[in-house]
Amino acid sequence: MKARLVGESAVAALLVGALVLIATVLKGEEYQGRVGLLAGPAGPEAPQYGEVVALSLPALVEVARSPSVLVRTGTEAERVSVELVPASGLARLSVRAPSAGQAGNEAAAVAQAVVDANLLAPAGKLRVLDTPEVIRVAPDWPLTIGLALAAAVAAGIAVAAVRHLRRTRVTDGVRAALSSAGVGHPVAVVRDDDPALVERLTVLCGAAARPARVVAVVPELAPRAESLTERLPDKAYEPADGVALIAVAPTGARQDELASVVGALPAGTTVVAVVLA
Repeated sequence: MKARLVGESAVAALLVGALVLIATVLKGEEYQGRVGLLAGPAGPEAPQYGEVVALSLPALVEVARSPSVLVRTGTEAERVSVELVPASGLARLSVRAPSAGQAGNEAAAVAQAVVDANLLAPAGKLRVLDTPEVIRVAPDWPLTIGLALAAAVAAGIAVAAVRHLRRTRVTDGVRAALSSAGVGHPVAVVRDDDPALVERLTVLCGAAARPARVVAVVPELAPRAESLTERLPDKAYEPADGVALIAVAPTGARQDELASVVGALPAGTTVVAVVLA
């Protein structure tokens, strides 16, 4: 059972991690073209140059995304960003695009359109510092792999938690049904797919020192009950009065049939195990 749980968690983790990687690959590459703009005085005696730059330069962000600039350069506003360097008169203008050439060309075009807007006139003017620097910003493989690993771990833990909660609910239902039928002693609850099922049941019957009797709680489980009966010993040690009962019950949170069957058992019957099939 533990091996099965580990396997299911591992499969879920692999699938989720692979989906994150595939989504990143399908999204495609993205490049960023970045160019610097520097404010300077319009002339040797520019009036109130410092005040004009301090008040007007922040508007560069909106100018770079204005309709007149975007129409002229063929760029979308969401692909343009501007970073102002405090107390320097310097701004860094960036444009993202799916190719390096497009990113560089559009960054240069937007920068020139902003310079032509003459935002700081008449006291100052902007100039382009250099040619655009182009870098690839997506996919960011270290970040993507980290996200894929995190998502894979979360998926594996979630599957394990859900499976654990389901097993807990089923076990609680079995114990509640046994309690309602008047069974007060501990009863083993085992899964039908447990590789050591027969060995565990044999040990339980040996501890009870009574012949084993396997009963199907519902008719459709009768073949499984018969199969278990054939594989278990007729008795263990010298049998005491009565039998050691093994109930084969369906997997489910409610165990009404189990309560009914156990409640109808004759005196001298000891329930030693419930097999969930």
